[in-house]
Amino acid sequence: MRCRRMLERIGHLLLAALLLACFASALAVVHIKYRERRLVTELSELRDSRDRLDSEWSRLLLEEATLTTHARVEGKARDELNMVLPQPQEMAQVRR
Repeated sequence: MRCRRMLERIGHLLLAALLLACFASALAVVHIKYRERRLVTELSELRDSRDRLDSEWSRLLLEEATLTTHARVEGKARDELNMVLPQPQEMAQVRR
């Protein structure tokens, strides 16, 4: 009898431990799914931000290429700064 009661107690304790483990596992699954959804949302936002920045970078590269063309710089120097190409007799060669 004593042995049987002890086995029943062990069985009940084991059942309680298994139920507790099952409950803890379920809570862990819920927590992991919640974190996964948050991270997927954050990833999506970061990708959108990256795409916007890539687009802006491309636009800025095009603008830089436009603003730094030789003809544009020469035109700005001539028109806005009244600069002219010096005559050959006005040029001096500097040697090191």
